[in-house]
Amino acid sequence: MANAPLDDNIELLPLKEFTEKSYLDYSMYVILDRALPYIGDGLKPVQRRIVYAMSELGLKAGHKFKKSARTVGDVLGKFHPHGDSACYEAMVLMAQPFSYRYPLLEGQGNWGSPDDPKSFAAMRYTEARLSRFSELLLSELGQGTVDWVPNFDGTLQEPRQLPARVPHVLLNGTTGIAVGMTTDIPPHNLKEVCQACIHLLKNPKATVRELAKFIPAPDYPTEAEIITPAADLQKIYESGSGSLRMRACYEKENGDIVITALPYQASPAKIMEQIAAQMNAKKLPMVVDLRDESDHENPTRLIIVPRSNRVDTDELMTHLFATTDLERSYRVNMNVIGLDGRPKVHNLREMLTQWLKFRSDTVRRRLEYRLQKVIERLHLLDGLLIAFLNLDEVIRIIRQEDEPKKALMKRFKLTEVQADYILDTKLRQLARLEEMKIKAEQKELAEERNELQKVLGSKQRLKTLLRKELQAVIDEYADPRRSPLVERAAAQAISEAALISSDPVTIILSEKGWVRAAKGHEVDAAELNYKSGDAYLHSARGKTNQMAVFIDSTGRTYAIPAHTLPSARGQGEPLTGRLSPPSGATFCGVMCGDAEQLYLLATDFGYGFVVKLGELLTRNKKGKAVLKVPEGAKVLPPVAVADMETHWVAAVSNEGKLLIHHVAELPQLPKGKGVKIMNIPAAKAKSRQEYLTAITVIDEDDSLKIYAGKRYKVLKPEDMEIYEGERAQRGHKLPQGFRSVNRMEPAE
Repeated sequence: MANAPLDDNIELLPLKEFTEKSYLDYSMYVILDRALPYIGDGLKPVQRRIVYAMSELGLKAGHKFKKSARTVGDVLGKFHPHGDSACYEAMVLMAQPFSYRYPLLEGQGNWGSPDDPKSFAAMRYTEARLSRFSELLLSELGQGTVDWVPNFDGTLQEPRQLPARVPHVLLNGTTGIAVGMTTDIPPHNLKEVCQACIHLLKNPKATVRELAKFIPAPDYPTEAEIITPAADLQKIYESGSGSLRMRACYEKENGDIVITALPYQASPAKIMEQIAAQMNAKKLPMVVDLRDESDHENPTRLIIVPRSNRVDTDELMTHLFATTDLERSYRVNMNVIGLDGRPKVHNLREMLTQWLKFRSDTVRRRLEYRLQKVIERLHLLDGLLIAFLNLDEVIRIIRQEDEPKKALMKRFKLTEVQADYILDTKLRQLARLEEMKIKAEQKELAEERNELQKVLGSKQRLKTLLRKELQAVIDEYADPRRSPLVERAAAQAISEAALISSDPVTIILSEKGWVRAAKGHEVDAAELNYKSGDAYLHSARGKTNQMAVFIDSTGRTYAIPAHTLPSARGQGEPLTGRLSPPSGATFCGVMCGDAEQLYLLATDFGYGFVVKLGELLTRNKKGKAVLKVPEGAKVLPPVAVADMETHWVAAVSNEGKLLIHHVAELPQLPKGKGVKIMNIPAAKAKSRQEYLTAITVIDEDDSLKIYAGKRYKVLKPEDMEIYEGERAQRGHKLPQGFRSVNRMEPAE
């Protein structure tokens, strides 16, 4: 089929060029006309259009409120053809006193809360008007201070920017995500910022360090503390980017902890949930109750009730600062569209310098506009005075001439503007007192003209005027800093072990690898109920705030917090549900204690060593290789060692031979095979003809209880002397009937 002829109006482009151009156009639109504020008035286009539209609707401070839907409709219909929900949300943000340091709008109705800033009512229910502070953006709008551009359909004019009398870009700050860049400008205190501007006007070469004396830190609409060190804050202002931290304020009241201020945009409900979650997980035993008593009189009042007066309040709060939103970090990235129309990250000095340039140009345009109006008025008054002094002649000309305008211009040498003004003047304004009024107005305007010309002709006078106007703003609008500056160390969470109550517990391991924890140490683990086909294997005494360490048949160790183990009221749970031992491996023993606790690890080939429990800890579910197990050997249940100097090792073989020697003869190693505890020939060990059946550790004054099936025998210290020897000896045979020992334990 032949190619159809192309329309001459269709432009063909390679896909690469088309997509590249389209993406760049979109990127620039998002950057310049949506996401980033302009340095002059500190507003994004949607915010600027909302403020301007409300001023055009007559919704100024002190006037009646109007439905928010009316404002949104005007903004969308006249200036901002985008989604109504996005426009209304931008409007809400400017009215929330907990979101804006200096709200631009005042609202009636539900405008959200600190708990949920987006819980505001629909725009058909709420009402709004401009706040008094917005006058600082609008008061000079009709004085020739800004450029006007056509709106989206060319039927109306809108201001390119607002003639801000203050550096609004710093006062309320802003956040925005553009394409390939973002902005995060924190709010600041009006008095501090204006004083820094005044200082910069007096000292144009002032450094960021000098300006930081006036602006030490941002000032959020909350009383929470800014805890970032002053040096770090200065670095933020020097580079234009960085991060700072805020921390909630609290006080003690009748033994309770009362949180009175939260970080910027921190939700009280979310913080309560975070603390409650720790309480439910038993990770906050020192707290017994939690309440939110916030109301209109106390916007933030969260109550934390400690378990007792012995709880260290400061330590508890430090933990909560580290683990909840009671302490938050805020990113700073002072990226704005500069006077050159390009986005850039500005440091504090660049930001203020550019804004002062903008303000200087704005004031110059305002003065020039006013000067032109004064000159035009003086010109009209000159003509009016001539008419007044020649009133009879003017009346005659108006009555008799066919073209009085031309006649007046010719007779009195008037301009066309003056002649029109005379003809438009009412006779009542030409009374006798009018000459005095005209001359007084002329004098007043002439003085104003001369003053304006002086200011416009002198850079120094213009700077002085800028300083006076900034000082006037300070006098009228300044308020104290809300966010106090308090340098504090970074919060540290309390370790999990320290948070858990220290209660005695017995960890019980069954032959099938099921584990459970019984309260107390007076537990007969062997008499507990076990699943069918299962039985008691080993147990260890410890505390709930310690780790339970298990060893398997491959010599690998595993660690689980003791407080997380199931209760001994049931039959426990399989360790394989939490751990991942090698295929075919079985669990052989359990240990518990502090990190310095010593344990004797051994195999039934007669090898072993002493190790600190801390060396066996691991977070890896697959365990940690510790004890090297020879092929064919079995791991014996580990034995706690209280004292290397006074304790003895007792080892018994399947041939009924018992050897007792000092624990000090064994090395203390982090891992390995160990050394010979009892001499068992390698050949016999490999063929399983001879091997250790039990091993234990006793004090020098203890007796030794040996079990042969259900029978047992107690060897007193004097009875054990014949079995004493040195490490790696063969030992001596036990009496007849006790040569098949399966278990040993100390007996006092």
